[in-house]
Amino acid sequence: MGVRIYTSREIQKIIDSGKIAYEAHMYIKDKIKPGISTKEIDEMARKFIKKENAYPAFLGFRGYPSAVCTSVNESIVHEIPNKDTILSEGDIVGIDIGIKYKDYFSDTAWTWPVGEVSTNAKKLIKITQQCLYKGIKSAESGNRIGAIGESVQKHAEANGFSVVRSLVGHGVGRSIHEDPQVPNYGRKKDGIKIRSGMVLAIEPMINEGTYEVVTENDNWTVKTKDGKLSCHFEHTVAVTSKGPVICTMPAGNSIDVFELMAS
Repeated sequence: MGVRIYTSREIQKIIDSGKIAYEAHMYIKDKIKPGISTKEIDEMARKFIKKENAYPAFLGFRGYPSAVCTSVNESIVHEIPNKDTILSEGDIVGIDIGIKYKDYFSDTAWTWPVGEVSTNAKKLIKITQQCLYKGIKSAESGNRIGAIGESVQKHAEANGFSVVRSLVGHGVGRSIHEDPQVPNYGRKKDGIKIRSGMVLAIEPMINEGTYEVVTENDNWTVKTKDGKLSCHFEHTVAVTSKGPVICTMPAGNSIDVFELMAS
């Protein structure tokens, strides 16, 4: 297919989709407490998305059975929500939501603390979110895709964490997954040139220990090989002549997850 270049009108439609994705996260975050199952989170997300006359983009995508991915602790991505996975005090949970709205897609993930979490879990969440914003800042027209990965990797590794290599970000817009691939590691001189009109899902997946991963028998859930924590943040980002625009968050904001949980 090649890399799509979107018009400003199309980018606005992606932003409309992204607004629903962001609001779904904000709706769910107040419900994340010890004792809730990941299945309940999935059901809440489905109801919210339906109420907004949108569709959960992951449901049925390559056979995925749920509306959202809910990845707990050492799970990196793609964990299937179920009634037996009950969140406990001290857990962290990544929630990945894709939205289809009026034929345009958006994709965004946040990792939330469950109650009071360890100092290292707090640091991992904070650094991963910072990695995301550093990656977004590098999504400038004229840079290469590798600039995004270099920014993410440098910040993660400078803080003692590792970057998952086998999973990457991607284009998004008319489909939930499009070209190009957007690695979270690399060098700024590598990859294709970033052009105005590209829309990218930038999604650092940062591990407490090794970057090596294993896939569970369900063929979906990806976990850290050493069983240590992993954290995931993602925004849909449009490249414009005035710089990167986050499509899955209110305009002009960088929001800290701990500020949100305290509010």
